Amino acid sequence: MPTYNKLKIYTDGGSRNNPGPAGIGVVIYDEQDKILKTHKEYIGTATNNDAEYRALTKALNLAGEFTKNELDIYLDSELVVRQLNGIYKVKEPRMKALFDEVKVLSMGFKDIRYTHIKRELNKLADKLVNEAIDEAL
Repeated sequence: MPTYNKLKIYTDGGSRNNPGPAGIGVVIYDEQDKILKTHKEYIGTATNNDAEYRALTKALNLAGEFTKNELDIYLDSELVVRQLNGIYKVKEPRMKALFDEVKVLSMGFKDIRYTHIKRELNKLADKLVNEAIDEAL
């Protein structure tokens, strides 16, 4: 499998009723915006924030199959992006454990940029989240 210099990754996580039935979605693109991989998964009962972090950990694990170089990661969770970029502290113990897992996985890559985007720009990852929940219920 070829190694890529840079990947674009869109992740989303969501739950119904927060907490409630939850799913994650990941879309990985190469430098030419070709989809390399999509992933959807039902994760059981979780909060929206837990699901966002779980989607990100899955994305980092999957990205390792394609590169150890640069990742541009796009999320529609402003909270998670601000926590990862050091703007907000992570205080809640359960989220701190997920945050720490992301930080450990991040060390396997040369550079990662986390960017907050509007939900409308994250449609495919969001669709995968909803498909995962719908298929499980």
